[in-house]
Amino acid sequence: MLQHRKSQPRSLSGKVVAITGAARGIGFATARALANQGAVVAVGDLAAQAASKLGGDAFGVSLDVTDNAAFTTFLDQVEGRLGPLDVLINNAGIMTAGPIEDEAEAMTAREIAINLQAVVHGTREAVRRMKPRHTGHIVNISSLVSRAPGPCAATYCATKFGVAGFTEAVAIELRGTGVEVSLIRPALCRTDMTGGVPEVRGIPFIEPEDVATRIAETLLRPRFDVPVPKGIGPMLWLNQALPFRARAALARITGADAVISRIDAAQRAAYVERLERS
Repeated sequence: MLQHRKSQPRSLSGKVVAITGAARGIGFATARALANQGAVVAVGDLAAQAASKLGGDAFGVSLDVTDNAAFTTFLDQVEGRLGPLDVLINNAGIMTAGPIEDEAEAMTAREIAINLQAVVHGTREAVRRMKPRHTGHIVNISSLVSRAPGPCAATYCATKFGVAGFTEAVAIELRGTGVEVSLIRPALCRTDMTGGVPEVRGIPFIEPEDVATRIAETLLRPRFDVPVPKGIGPMLWLNQALPFRARAALARITGADAVISRIDAAQRAAYVERLERS
């Protein structure tokens, strides 16, 4: 009896990839990982010079993703210089921390604009380019908080829930078009964004390279829902299956209900200062 062979992974060689927020952290690690596999990477970030570290045909454009016109122009530049867009990775994001009553309205608006509205606009622009060609892959970065929210990061949680819901809706909408859509849900990752954040029992910190590896794997063998690390997938599913009181009790047991409130402000100071400057 013949056995079905596992489908061969796709190749990233020569693929045109645009990544937002790729000057550091998960974005830069992903850009480097994909460039190492032969992809041609374009970086859109406030600090676009990161592309010079990637070598090859990589290039960077200074981009504020909250400027829709500038985002569209960035993708136009990518296609004009490198060819049709194969992959868009909506990675840019920020995280405020603290009680909701202390959060400045301007920072709330900026967090929503970067984390959610820019993902919506970027996805829309990518679909307009990819759908007529019946090919392409859109990768949106959410978070484990899209299934396990916690206090003192309410706006951040809201944006990541929004990214998850939006991405799932678009994936259903695009079924059969040839355009792939993936949602990445990283656990706490060692970046400037999480500086000073203590660990949660049972959920160790991951590195940007861990997320980059999972994104590369997802582009090679497409799938929709991608937890990082893989092992947190069942836990996230179970958390959402439980009623609210049970989820709240589990958060107390693991310490997740207090992780952001116990943040070390001194370790996070440089990140907060950069947010305020931007």
